[in-house]
Amino acid sequence: MENIKELIGELSSLDTASMYLEDFLLTWDKSLDQLKGVFITADILRAMRRNNISSRLYNSGLGVSLFRDKSTRTRFSFAGACNLLGLQVQDLDEGKSQISHGEIVRETANMISFMAEVIGIRDDMYIGKGHTYMVEVARAVSQGNAEVVLEERPTVVNLQCDIDHPTQSMADALHLINYFGGIDKLKGKKIAMTWAYSPSYGKPLSVPQGVIGLMTRLGMEVALAHPPGYEVMPEVEELARKNARESGPGGLFSRSESLAAAFKDADIVYPKSWAPFAAMEERTELYGRGDSEGIAALEEKLLAQNAQHQDWECTEELMKTTAGGKALYMHCLPADISGVSCKKGEVAATVFDRYRRELYIEAGYKPYIIAAMIYLSKVKNPAAKLSEQVEKSLKRKL
Repeated sequence: MENIKELIGELSSLDTASMYLEDFLLTWDKSLDQLKGVFITADILRAMRRNNISSRLYNSGLGVSLFRDKSTRTRFSFAGACNLLGLQVQDLDEGKSQISHGEIVRETANMISFMAEVIGIRDDMYIGKGHTYMVEVARAVSQGNAEVVLEERPTVVNLQCDIDHPTQSMADALHLINYFGGIDKLKGKKIAMTWAYSPSYGKPLSVPQGVIGLMTRLGMEVALAHPPGYEVMPEVEELARKNARESGPGGLFSRSESLAAAFKDADIVYPKSWAPFAAMEERTELYGRGDSEGIAALEEKLLAQNAQHQDWECTEELMKTTAGGKALYMHCLPADISGVSCKKGEVAATVFDRYRRELYIEAGYKPYIIAAMIYLSKVKNPAAKLSEQVEKSLKRKL
């Protein structure tokens, strides 16, 4: 309980006021104080649940989820976050809605928002589409609220788009903060965000982009590594360079085509497959034209391209070259585990199994991160409200 009160004190010292009634779409749109506010609020909510204290804000209301890609962790994390705050989740199935009959975004956004407090969207499949769609939804509900169609404007939370995956990268960062003992302890720590071989294709760019876009804000040494042709969005890479320059001593960003160089002396490794930016652009264009033959040909080409880099695997030998041979292994999950989920994949089974508990802990921060994003958007003075809830100590579980 004393720890919770300490955290609330830290939260009260941060400038998070401008998050009130605002969306959470990209981490780089938020100030450092705002990012720290999310981390601390997530830790407070987590501690409250562990101490059986209710953090319920609502007795009724909806959290609307829209997933345009398959999801396990993020889908359940959003549901858990909404439930933690007292909201009921309703999933928008586009195949069963009027969207399939051509309903426009402005209509859909308003029709689903009559009693909604938050809309969580995952739209990560097509370059230039996902973030744009989220902005369009945000604009539509703002207009609906201004015209008094909507009593309240629901907050839009990015559950993964084509550019960023803020709930994942923020959960990853909170895992590092607690693992190393504080946000200040991350300064100068080396994290290797590397491509890794996968027998599948088309995995989004938003995880590596989210990681390099956020960890450079926190003053870390970020080493991005991938084979030739697997570049991320150039504007995100440039953003990471700018963040590193502005983060002060310890902050660095580098890009190489060497897995070994990235792993050497790294404190954290994050080997993860993704599709080349150029290929994702091509795929978006093919889908837009409805070119099924072109899509099949592109998939075949990309699988063959992946197969040329099967040596890009997180092995025991590579792990021995990290800082003290004990770097923290991270992954957003599910990982392609060699000899377990596939013949050859991103990570050796022995490495994955050794870090399995830490990986589950990493994933477990996401519901609290999402809940914190919603909380800071819905409460004008979050420190005061959290303090009131802790003082009342209403039981979460009776």
